[in-house]
Amino acid sequence: MEEVKIESSVLQLMQGDITEQDTEAIVNAANRSLLGGGGVDGAIHRAAGPELLAECRTLGGCETGDAVITRGYRLKARYVIHTVGPVYRSANPATERLLESAYQRSLEVARTKGIRSVAFPSISTGAYGYPLEEAAPVALRTVTEFLRAHPGIERVRFVLRSSTALRSFEEVLGQLAP
Repeated sequence: MEEVKIESSVLQLMQGDITEQDTEAIVNAANRSLLGGGGVDGAIHRAAGPELLAECRTLGGCETGDAVITRGYRLKARYVIHTVGPVYRSANPATERLLESAYQRSLEVARTKGIRSVAFPSISTGAYGYPLEEAAPVALRTVTEFLRAHPGIERVRFVLRSSTALRSFEEVLGQLAP
């Protein structure tokens, strides 16, 4: 696992399964309905059990770029922060702002709840088609800027499914690291 210190926080990169993380919260790359889907979303819903879906049904969905929180149920993580990233059609500032907002709002929700450790997947880079080489810089820049401005979250971990995704994030982190 690669890690760098950012102010009083630690930013980590690893390859693995987000549903197995022992952070206080994990982030779900959800769809707007919050009622489960494929990829990370489906895996989190399966691992958390049917209670997660029942709670999500009470929330009325989530807009792209926003985030909401639920309990973690059968997961090691106490909470799931559900965020909706943008569907990628082409490189444009509006899409980038929505991806940035998904990370930012997830961290704001965590901070409001007093959560000190959060694990993120790579939002929007699966079924939503955001290219890793464009998404990784947005993700890491947004998270590092947030950690510099808001002490309190002690650890943010990016849990990436593939070695390709991990390499993309490592390259960007190498350029961003102090």
